[in-house]
Amino acid sequence: MNKTKRLLALLSLMLIVTVSFSQNADSWKNLGKTVNFYLANDLGRNGYYDQKPIAELMGQMAETVDIECVVAAGDVHHFEGVRSVNDPLWMTNYELIYSHPELMIPWYPILGNHEYRGNSQAVLDYGKVSARWDIEDRYYTKVIEDDDVTVRLVMVDTAPMIDKYREDTEKYPDACKQDLNKQLAWIDSVLTNAKEDWVLVVGHHPIYAETSKSNSERADLQKRLDSILRKHNNVAMYLCGHIHNFQHIRVKGSNIDYVVNSSGSLSRDVKPIEGTKFCSGEEGFSLITADKKEIDLHMINKEGKVIYTVKRTK
Repeated sequence: MNKTKRLLALLSLMLIVTVSFSQNADSWKNLGKTVNFYLANDLGRNGYYDQKPIAELMGQMAETVDIECVVAAGDVHHFEGVRSVNDPLWMTNYELIYSHPELMIPWYPILGNHEYRGNSQAVLDYGKVSARWDIEDRYYTKVIEDDDVTVRLVMVDTAPMIDKYREDTEKYPDACKQDLNKQLAWIDSVLTNAKEDWVLVVGHHPIYAETSKSNSERADLQKRLDSILRKHNNVAMYLCGHIHNFQHIRVKGSNIDYVVNSSGSLSRDVKPIEGTKFCSGEEGFSLITADKKEIDLHMINKEGKVIYTVKRTK
C-alpha cells in the first residue's frame, strides 16, 4: 500500500470513528436525568483487553451526560490485590487508565475478592492518597443528591459474608477478621432509616446469577444478606459484579431487581436461568439515571450502545 492509500485509509477510519462518536453522543443526550452516575467493576487488567477503550468511552460519555460519581463494585485490582498504597498497580490499573478529565470525580469503591487476596487495608488507605478514591470504610453509605432528587447507595462488603473466603485464611487472610454480624446489623439499620427517593445496595458478589462459581457463594448471601434486603420495601436494586457479564434477574417473593454488571475489561459467556430477564456476555459498564419518578440502569457495551435497561418507576 503506497502513502496515498495509507493516508486515505487512515482518514476513512478517522471519519468512521468521528461519525460513530457523534451518533453515540446524540443518543447519550437522551439518557440523562437529574442524577447520573456510573457502575463499573472487575476492571484491573493493566489497561489490556478492553479496559483502556472502555475507560475512554466512560470519559467520552461523561462529556455528554453529567456524571456525578463512579460506583466501583470491587475487583479494581486483579489478581493478587495490592501490597500497599505505593503498589505500582494503582497507576497501571487505575490512575493511568481512568485518566479522562471527566472521570476526575468521586469514585465510591468496595472490596472484591481479589482485593482480599492482598492487603485489603491498603485499599482503604488509598483514600488518603487519591482525592477521588472516596472509600470511608469496608462498608459505608452515601447519598447522591441533585435538585431534590436523592439516591442512597448502601455499599456492602460481601467477601466476609461468604464462608468460602472466611475459611481460606491463606489466600484471603483478612476476610475472617471482619465482624460479619456487626455489618449485617448495620445494613439492617441503614435500610430501616433510609428515606431517599431511591435506595440501591451495592456488593461485589451476586445473590442470584448464572455462573460456574461455587453455589455456596450465592447460598451464603441469600441466607445472610438477601434475608435483610427483603425485609425492607425500599430497596430498588441490588447491584454487583464478580461474574464478568451482564445479568438482570427477578425472583419469586422479592420486589428487588438483582443486577450483575459486566467487567470493564474482560467478560465471560452467560446463559439464562430461572428468573433471568436479560443476560449478555459483552464487556462494558452501566449508566444509572434517576429523577423523582423513575430510576434506570442502562447496560452499556464497549461500543457505547445501550443493550438493555432495568427500569423502576413510582
